[in-house]
Amino acid sequence: MTLRARPHVARNRRRSASLLLALTLAGSPLPLLAESNAGDAAPPPPAQPSAVDNGAQPGESHADSGQPRLRYRVVIDAPDPLRNTLTQSVDLVRWQDYADMNDDLFDRLAHDAVDQARDAAATEGYFDPQVSVDVDRTTQPATVALRVVPGTPTRVREVAVDVTGPALADVQYGQPAIGKLRDAWLLQREAIFRQTDWDAAKKHAIDALAATAYPASKLIDSRADINPEAHAADLSIAIDSGPQFHFGEFRIKGLERYDEALVRNYSDIARGQVYTLAALDQYMRRLNGTGYFASVHAAIDTAAADPADAPVDVNVIEAPPRRIEAGIGFSTDTAFRGNVNYRDVNFASRALQFSVDADVESLQQTLALRLVQPPDAKGWSTAWSTSIGHTDISGLETNSANAGVRRISLDERNQWQYGAAFVYDQDRASNDGQIANAHAVFLDVQRDWRRVDDLLSPTRGWVTVLQAGVGVPALSSEGFFRAIGQFAAWYPLGTSNQLFFRAEGGAVLAHTREDVPSSLLFRTGGDKTLRGYAFESIGLQQGDVTLPTRFYSLASVEATHWLNDTFGVATFVDAGDAFDTVNSARIAVGYGLGARVRTPIGPFRLDLAYGQQSKQVRLHFSVGLLF
Repeated sequence: MTLRARPHVARNRRRSASLLLALTLAGSPLPLLAESNAGDAAPPPPAQPSAVDNGAQPGESHADSGQPRLRYRVVIDAPDPLRNTLTQSVDLVRWQDYADMNDDLFDRLAHDAVDQARDAAATEGYFDPQVSVDVDRTTQPATVALRVVPGTPTRVREVAVDVTGPALADVQYGQPAIGKLRDAWLLQREAIFRQTDWDAAKKHAIDALAATAYPASKLIDSRADINPEAHAADLSIAIDSGPQFHFGEFRIKGLERYDEALVRNYSDIARGQVYTLAALDQYMRRLNGTGYFASVHAAIDTAAADPADAPVDVNVIEAPPRRIEAGIGFSTDTAFRGNVNYRDVNFASRALQFSVDADVESLQQTLALRLVQPPDAKGWSTAWSTSIGHTDISGLETNSANAGVRRISLDERNQWQYGAAFVYDQDRASNDGQIANAHAVFLDVQRDWRRVDDLLSPTRGWVTVLQAGVGVPALSSEGFFRAIGQFAAWYPLGTSNQLFFRAEGGAVLAHTREDVPSSLLFRTGGDKTLRGYAFESIGLQQGDVTLPTRFYSLASVEATHWLNDTFGVATFVDAGDAFDTVNSARIAVGYGLGARVRTPIGPFRLDLAYGQQSKQVRLHFSVGLLF
């Protein structure tokens, strides 16, 4: 049996009109548009499909019909991109394992397969396919060949994105947003017209405008005019921006243990501020990261009577306040690691975040206690901490203890930090066994500027961090001034390539390094500083011992090619040194190749690097930003 498509010329004329009707939707909300995709072209087969027998509909049982059961398998002869769509859309393929298949049902499915295959091909941009269904009953089971020759794909010829409403006259917020959504339109000219891409492009355009001051934006019209003879698609959409929205009061629900002030104080959004989704997302990220809540959802009320003072609904689910975690791991810097952490985010029933961390690694061990007060009404939090530690790195063994307090502002993109700490270090070099003690009362200030598109995994923008502090002379074994500057920049090269640059340096101005605590001096080398060299192996060399120094400098250039949204490959060059006098600086260079993976906690890096001075090849892996 062979079924073939009817002559396609006349059919295409009818299809052009029907597609125009099907792809034109006026005044409908966006979720309805998202449902019109290839996977939804045909519903899943019913649990017990049956043939149409004397008017019976699919789904009726034919267990007693007396017809013999039929077994068959379908072989799809079509290009790879189309084969998966046919598998999901053609009932003849999807029902081939149905246990009660009979001749009547099979004939109906085979007949419908031609039209269904044509419809499936159309969703992939092929509006003039040649389709045939050939059945070979001489095999067991019977073989059904579904052949689809897609023909010439239909490509986008023209695109028109029109926006109406107040955004059109809004020079400060609306017009820039409209320009960006037009520039970022996904289905560009000459692209193959696919239904899923068409739906995604419309959704992306709506989301782009709704993420700005116009969250009530909606699609009011969309048209895809298909010309089968010219293999061309002319696309147009119309978006109503709706009014400009401003943040109003926060309506908080779900609290049991904590006051509403706790939730409000994690927001730096002022009442009356122009709405942006980025500001609301950052607020939710802060709340999710506190440990107070298992779930946080916040949304502005787009149906508010007064868009200039629109309420924000914040719904939270509280998490258990106490948690114990333990884990083991491996780092290419410090080798094997074991960790135990206890955390109570409602310490003394006052929403204080108390934590105890015990880390045991091959090269260093630390026990740390920390108590953090949540932000006050002005957006400042206070953290008290104390720790003791032991390190044995590059021939220098150090026992340390410190205690301090730190004030931290809320806004991560424009952050201030002020700190005061007592630092004590006891060093013993392996080559002579002599013990050196140093202490300091260290006061410092830090300022962070983060102008990036994403705080955890940036793809565009820059970050600058400046820190300055003093070791108080009368309260320290040696008075000193300490400063560090760090800069990083991300620059996209097209859609799949990225350039990353980093530079940093630090200095401790003191008469001598001996009386400055070693934890406030500098060594470099390792996963996050200078790849191709062992962890903190670059500094002041005295025999087999690497001592910390008063100066350091680092620079790195890295180019990444992203294979898809998650995985990439990179090449990099690092250079730097830690030195005790300016004249003694000797820049070390490392370079190599690496793999990149985007993760929810920041980029994961696996690098193979060669140290030009060490003449060694080393494996490095790390997670998160480099500083």
